[in-house]
Amino acid sequence: MSDSFAKQYDVIVCGGGPAGVGAAYSAASAGARTLLLEAGGRLGGMAVQAMVGPFMGGVQSRVVDTVMAAIGGRTIDFCQLDLQLYDLLTGVGAQVLLHAPVVAPVMEGRRLCGVDIMTKMGKRRFTAALFVDATGDGNLAYMAGVPFEMGRSSDGLMQPASIMFTIRGIDPQRRFLCGSEEEARRRMVNGRSWEEWVTDAQRKGELPATVGVVRLYATRYADENGVNATQINGVNGLDPVDLTRAEVEGRRQAVQIVAFLRRSLPGYENAALAMMPALVGIRETRRFRGMARLEKEDCLRGAGFADAVVFAASFAIDIHNPAGSGQAAGLNEFVQGEAERCKPYEIPYGCLVPEGVEGLLLAGRCISASHEAHASLRVMCISMAIGAAAGAAAAWAAKHGVSTRDVPVAELQPQLRPQ
Repeated sequence: MSDSFAKQYDVIVCGGGPAGVGAAYSAASAGARTLLLEAGGRLGGMAVQAMVGPFMGGVQSRVVDTVMAAIGGRTIDFCQLDLQLYDLLTGVGAQVLLHAPVVAPVMEGRRLCGVDIMTKMGKRRFTAALFVDATGDGNLAYMAGVPFEMGRSSDGLMQPASIMFTIRGIDPQRRFLCGSEEEARRRMVNGRSWEEWVTDAQRKGELPATVGVVRLYATRYADENGVNATQINGVNGLDPVDLTRAEVEGRRQAVQIVAFLRRSLPGYENAALAMMPALVGIRETRRFRGMARLEKEDCLRGAGFADAVVFAASFAIDIHNPAGSGQAAGLNEFVQGEAERCKPYEIPYGCLVPEGVEGLLLAGRCISASHEAHASLRVMCISMAIGAAAGAAAAWAAKHGVSTRDVPVAELQPQLRPQ
């Protein structure tokens, strides 16, 4: 391997999705010698590999604002996003290594001091003062022995998996958009709500039984939509058997959904599949125990914290029904349910600090939170803001040689908030 990659860094970020990009950008901008390790061949995580777009979630974050400006806004270009992110990170001095899956932690007692990656040329070891786990599933934290939980407390079920895709050939003058269950009840098509159209097709077997909402998003092209509709229930996103089933079933559902759109929506008579993702989208797996835990009530009431590192996070408690279609909440009132609304809330630094392991911070959807709170914070802009906080804290701890538990959060807050 080229000598341009050192063996020792101040901060190593594992995972190149939105959380990892936020962490690496933040750490490198603070002067830390930073390496980002990504298992796949492209930066962007689910935004690229699973075509999850647009970027969602409200948040007040200097790093998120900077990244959104660099990539041209939240409606992303799936084909160029990874290049935009690479240029952004290397522009502030971070190094990026793709095709570098982490396969083992290097521990000194309970302190994480290195990681082994597996390449086609064999194993390579990197060491650092601090590490950020932004792998989504928390692979590094898991291997290091941080305790975790999965699924909802009642039955352990996790949110469904989905295949997102794009369709082309839409009449731009009749382009129909619908982003949520609530909007589906309001938007009308030939005298019926879009929810009625979809639910009727679901009941008749024209759509899969788990598909009760067909969300259609704008892309950068007038004759193209992003589609978020497929739903594969009962998937453990860590199990390759379940993931294989989800990949195949999700793509078959996509074909069925396109046929339904051609039959049902004016202007979609010539719609066809444009792009399919490389990976199925996984919403939820491990949530690790930290020094603090974000709860559902914190999101609903808009909680603030003295050690806040994420500010004005705003997204619904969006729990795609693990045991049916639509939302898990609101089914008594609405056919496909409705997500519970949150007030803008803060996320405390303690949610990023894992129990039992030193030298490691959590970022993105694997932080310490309940199943319900996770359903709000898991979206990309909020995850990126969490990553930015982890990167800033890791850089400070590395520079001053202190434990992550002793980072003075008040000193970080001004650089995390927007100017």
